[in-house]
Amino acid sequence: MTYVETSSGPDVAALGRPARVRLAWLLLVLAVLLLVMLASVAFGSRIVGWSDIMAAVGGSDETLDQAAVVKRIPRTLLAALVGAALGLSGAVMQGVTRNPLADPGILGVNTGASLAVAVAMVTVGLSTATDYIWVAIAGAAVTAVFVYAVGSLGRGGATPLKIALAGAATSAALASLVVAVVLPRGDIVDNFRSWQVGGVGGATWNSLGHILPFLIGGLGICLLCARPLNALALGDELAAGLGERVGLARGAAALGAVVLCGAATAIAGPIAFVGLIVPHMCRLLVGLDHRWLLPFATLVGAVLLTAADVVGRMVNRPDEIEAGIITALIGAPFFIYIVRRQKVREL
Repeated sequence: MTYVETSSGPDVAALGRPARVRLAWLLLVLAVLLLVMLASVAFGSRIVGWSDIMAAVGGSDETLDQAAVVKRIPRTLLAALVGAALGLSGAVMQGVTRNPLADPGILGVNTGASLAVAVAMVTVGLSTATDYIWVAIAGAAVTAVFVYAVGSLGRGGATPLKIALAGAATSAALASLVVAVVLPRGDIVDNFRSWQVGGVGGATWNSLGHILPFLIGGLGICLLCARPLNALALGDELAAGLGERVGLARGAAALGAVVLCGAATAIAGPIAFVGLIVPHMCRLLVGLDHRWLLPFATLVGAVLLTAADVVGRMVNRPDEIEAGIITALIGAPFFIYIVRRQKVREL
């Protein structure tokens, strides 16, 4: 299996991990996820005590603190679900393309979903969250196919650098089109601008109900592709020699990633860099086996976005900074580090 290599030798993420080490990390990640979700419920413009949290969970919302808890619970769940979707989709995209720079934001998939939503809002006046999700998934799928096709042109096929450059160029072009489509429509520009930043501040139980079926479907598809992704990491010829149907495996995995990314973007806006950071962190914990990597990417993605949302609410109280801005502040330096400090090879 190929790996990311540094100047000092193979990265430790390429090495196997004993089952007991992986289980220990799993328990730790679950504990951290529980803590950040509790922090998301407790902290905000008002800091809520444990007794008020328990009272609100028990069905009471008589005080301002308890009412705040009731409003924060769907926001917390949505942050965890969207983060899980982005983390998992990033891990799958990196596995499908064997590109350590792959990410729904860097490859332009988020921007493609944004453009599809913007065009649909202007032309047909979408009114339901489910419509947004279907349109965003379609836009994400078209963009993903286009970027991979462009990155595959020329000598050497779809190399990591070519795909990253194709994604960056496509993202920039689509972002300009988004502005061109939305700017003349003053009636929707404000709402679209706040959505474009990326965040979970508008979460409701209704929005959770709309997105959940798509996330469950995408999650199931991606997890079923874990073993085929291990084979694809060995190269297409060797994977075919091992009995894998390469085209079907790559297409199914890409479909799952696009569904997750499109649904998450439709409901929370184009949040960048979660899908880039999370898989690299998880490889350091559990290695390259996708049977472990994908579940860990799901959990760590939930931790990262929920924590980013908490930080955004705390640093500028009583106002807040959207989670998409916090993840960009973390992810941009991380991306530069990967590009400049590592000799990137196929995963």
